Amino acid sequence: MTYNLETRDHLYKLFKKMEKKEKQKLEIINKKIKEILEDPHRYKPLKAPMQHMYRVHIGGSFILIFSINEKTKSVVLEDFAHHDEAYR
Repeated sequence: MTYNLETRDHLYKLFKKMEKKEKQKLEIINKKIKEILEDPHRYKPLKAPMQHMYRVHIGGSFILIFSINEKTKSVVLEDFAHHDEAYR
């Protein structure tokens, strides 16, 4: 079953900027999002205090963090950042 996609406002703005400057990275992100929507539980859950979220690596050093809403069957994209910055 495919989940619906929701995106936080700050990520929507970031992805819009990436359309112009980092198109190749955005294509990789979009491909990974499609995989997440097919089976979001296959990715690694985070530890406390972010235990309700999951992460997936994008291109080695970057992480896409998302949560899952089972009531609405949706995946919420929470953050996209360099690994060193993502957990702060």
